[in-house]
Amino acid sequence: MRNGVPRRDSVAERAPLSPLIWSAAAFAGAALLHVDRVPLWATAVVLICAAWQIQAVMHERPIPSLPTRIVLALVLIAGVLAVFHTLNGLAAGTVLLILMGSIKLLETRSRRDRFIVIGAALFLLLAACLDRQGLARAPLYLAETVLCCTAIAVAAYGGRNLAARAAATLALRTLALALPLALVLFLFFPRLPGGFWALPGNDDAVTGLSDSMSPGSISELANSYDPVFRVHFAGAIPPPEERYWRGPVLHDFDGYTWTHTRAQPYRQAPLQYLGTPYHYTITLVPDSNHWWFALDTVTGSPDRHVVLTYDYELIANEPVTQPTTYAALSYTHTRTSEALAGSARRGELALPPLRNPRTRELAAKLRGAAPTDTEFVRAVMQFFHDGGFEYSLTPPKLDLDSVDDFLFHTRAGFCGHFASAFVALVRAGGVPARVVTGYQGGEWNPIGHYFVVRQSDAHAWTEVWIDGHGWRRVDPTGIVAPGRLRRGIIDLLPNALAGRSQLAHAAPWVTAIVQAWDALNTTWNERVVNFDVMAQFRILERLGLGTANWTGLIAVLGAGLIGWLLWIAWLVSRSAAPRHTDRLARAYARLCAKLARAGVTRDANEGPLAFAARIADARPDLAPRARPLLQRYAQLRYGRHHSQSAGSAVSAFERSVSIWRIPRRS
Repeated sequence: MRNGVPRRDSVAERAPLSPLIWSAAAFAGAALLHVDRVPLWATAVVLICAAWQIQAVMHERPIPSLPTRIVLALVLIAGVLAVFHTLNGLAAGTVLLILMGSIKLLETRSRRDRFIVIGAALFLLLAACLDRQGLARAPLYLAETVLCCTAIAVAAYGGRNLAARAAATLALRTLALALPLALVLFLFFPRLPGGFWALPGNDDAVTGLSDSMSPGSISELANSYDPVFRVHFAGAIPPPEERYWRGPVLHDFDGYTWTHTRAQPYRQAPLQYLGTPYHYTITLVPDSNHWWFALDTVTGSPDRHVVLTYDYELIANEPVTQPTTYAALSYTHTRTSEALAGSARRGELALPPLRNPRTRELAAKLRGAAPTDTEFVRAVMQFFHDGGFEYSLTPPKLDLDSVDDFLFHTRAGFCGHFASAFVALVRAGGVPARVVTGYQGGEWNPIGHYFVVRQSDAHAWTEVWIDGHGWRRVDPTGIVAPGRLRRGIIDLLPNALAGRSQLAHAAPWVTAIVQAWDALNTTWNERVVNFDVMAQFRILERLGLGTANWTGLIAVLGAGLIGWLLWIAWLVSRSAAPRHTDRLARAYARLCAKLARAGVTRDANEGPLAFAARIADARPDLAPRARPLLQRYAQLRYGRHHSQSAGSAVSAFERSVSIWRIPRRS
């Protein structure tokens, strides 16, 4: 309080309520786009500040003072640091913008303040678009764009009243005018190859394969219906029992857990590729891992930033944080005539010396009856076939000597149990072997003509080394439960999925809807989200512009921009062209012009009768002629008259104005 007058910070100034409500709605809508990404308390701050400011303006209630707002800002910044340990990055930066925008909303008074709040909303919309580009979110982004543009229109009118429908119509019309420009920029603005425009992904943990495997670890993935990648085949499609998608290869075993090797990698033996070549394209779903999956066995690395390892893994230099598409060539049958290197043989035979003793005894017994490696492997396969093993997603827990416990007691397990026990048993018999993890099978989408490989397709199998042939795939799960390879986990154990995922397979029509949506969403990702410079060059070739290159791309972009500017100029010239007024208005304009030359100018907001009264005071000599003419105009313009006599009355008014010669004031 100063001299009896409240301070500006203590009471909200009386400001137009409609622009404030629209600005607050635009900012709150943008913040809600991140509601599942930001802490709940950050969203609560937005809603509280918006409601507080609106109530303060409506009822002239006090708002927090400047020192209070400064302290609040510092507290909120400390909260962001406590949660994210940084103010950088997409996640922390988004939360910080939400909170600082909320404080700005709390002190919004002028039109400039409202524009700042709407600008912050547009930045939050951009952050949401960079974070997630799924088709399901596109309508939300479009709605928020319209809301922000409507808020801009309302704020631009200031204290003048602009109806919500008129503001929304203006926003939609403006966006419609900008749509051709956006399309030109999307199609032809040069896109640099690589991740120049990409922001680092978030650090959310994603369920998936890892570089280790313990009994039961893969069975946990069977409950997930989340997609891992999609595959388009160009030409031949491998049969279900050959759709093995290779991922991490596990070499080291401590008696319970298999892990990626810590030993020195050995030289990869040259392969002879046999059978049908399979050409395909894979689109990975971001999962923050380094593995690129491929049909077993891939012939080479599909990208210079991806390494094809000695055990035929594809490992990228950077984690997969963006949808990634690559083409590959694979053969499902290979062989090599080279012998396995000594160091490699020792590594692929290693077992912990004091673990799983009964497994060693069984291996020795089987090996005694099988003089060759091939016969021994067949004997182990027969043991799994005749041993009464059961395929189950909910097996009993195993003891520390997990292989002994599984082979001689529980005999129920998932693919990880079978692969672990098989490799341990084969190694104990002197045959090099290793565990391979990845995915098996895939769900065919008849609408999009591609396979969807999901987390529920996670699988583990084995490879054994046979001299003269090389590494041979042996899948002990296929020995115990052949249906797993032909039908997949969903058909084999339909109750394995969670409730929401089971709904997708509850009825054929539900499955059809799910597949149609997946195909539509995949098309969106391939044609829009992953639209790159090569796609731009293909468009230029379809336009018949010869060899596609950067020069042609820039030329088409320039032509499109010039065309859009000419179109806008034509629309503006049409709207700016003088409109033809009616006869009565033209006659009245001539009368006012004559009076202005005589020294009496009509004000813009002055009606004809008020103008006549002012003329009587300013120029009494003109009043006898001016007053009847102005009264006649008011009657013709605003009074009631018959349409039959209206034309003749206007003509008479025109003649009266034309013949009156007003003398200039001396």
